[in-house]
Amino acid sequence: REDLWVREGKILNPEKLFFDEKGSADVQLDCKGSIIAPGFIDVQINGGFGVDFSLATDDFKSGIDLVSQKILSHGVTSFCPTLVSSPPSVYHQILPQISVRDGGAHGAGILGAHLEGPFISREKKGAHPEHCLRTFEGGAFQDLLATYGSLDCVRIVTVAPEMKRSSEVIRELTKRGICVSLGHSVANLSQAEEAVQHGATFITHLFNAMLPFHHRDPGIVGLLTSDKIPAGRRVFYGMISDGIHTNPAALRIAHRAHPKGLVLVTDAIAGMGLAPGRHTLGQQVVEIDGLNTYIAGTKTLSGSVATMDTCVRHFQDATGCSVEMALEAASLHPAQLLGIEHSKGTLNYDSDADFLMLNDSLYVQATYIAGQEVWRQDTWGM
Repeated sequence: REDLWVREGKILNPEKLFFDEKGSADVQLDCKGSIIAPGFIDVQINGGFGVDFSLATDDFKSGIDLVSQKILSHGVTSFCPTLVSSPPSVYHQILPQISVRDGGAHGAGILGAHLEGPFISREKKGAHPEHCLRTFEGGAFQDLLATYGSLDCVRIVTVAPEMKRSSEVIRELTKRGICVSLGHSVANLSQAEEAVQHGATFITHLFNAMLPFHHRDPGIVGLLTSDKIPAGRRVFYGMISDGIHTNPAALRIAHRAHPKGLVLVTDAIAGMGLAPGRHTLGQQVVEIDGLNTYIAGTKTLSGSVATMDTCVRHFQDATGCSVEMALEAASLHPAQLLGIEHSKGTLNYDSDADFLMLNDSLYVQATYIAGQEVWRQDTWGM
């Protein structure tokens, strides 16, 4: 029921304005009863609108620009372009073309790349091509550096923690401020706990591409209620809340067990926003049938075509959680995961004025970055 004050791209504490500057707003906007929420942050998105972030093309930059522009309508104001397991040559070509940048009218901000693989388990490779998978040989961290070529713009790396020498790799990545995520893995709970003790803070799409929960050894899923998490640390976990990847009951179980760690991700692929048919995911061909996406000719799920705002609505619908909780799972929690909650993911004073206006059914009406309107629903306010 309150006003939101913005100046120079930041959310302003109006008290200082009234008392110190005796000022008032230059521009006033009637939000017509909308909900104002922080912009969504997608930390796992493989592409969309025909663009695949794991394909090295000459116009890779224009592809990333297109996706960042189009996802503004889904309420996404910053994201981590995600690469699935690929040959080293692909990382060497693509990573230098990804740069961290602020969002604006040109599109959502880029927070850095999420490298999902290739240091993952063969048994739980999911849609990742087997010939690209790698292990940590003699050099461990050096092998990872040689594979990726550079970690300059890398924000998240997904690894399988049961791999030999993964502990030292996790420590080295964490030391560099890179978030380590556990996924595509057959790890048992103690291997997962050890990885967290070495610095891992995230789980890549919980329940997907990992051992199913078992009461005697709950595996990675057990991290949600583990008592071996170091004091003061929180484990976050991604969930693809598209109604396909996780049964609503599983979504509810995770949410009730550890609500403050839940991070909504789209895991969207190039086919998001396009008609059903054949599209790519890195080295593979995928088939889209409705909201289902499979590796062509199989029943292996391969990413999603759901948009972030759809995931937020489905999550709220499935769990019956509060509107605030649903919105925080797509904004505050991913910001906390990346350690940027002082500037993103909230509407606190002095944070970046990246925010959305939504109607009561959580459909995005308008998207703002740094206080500037960057997208608006045509019919809004009619």
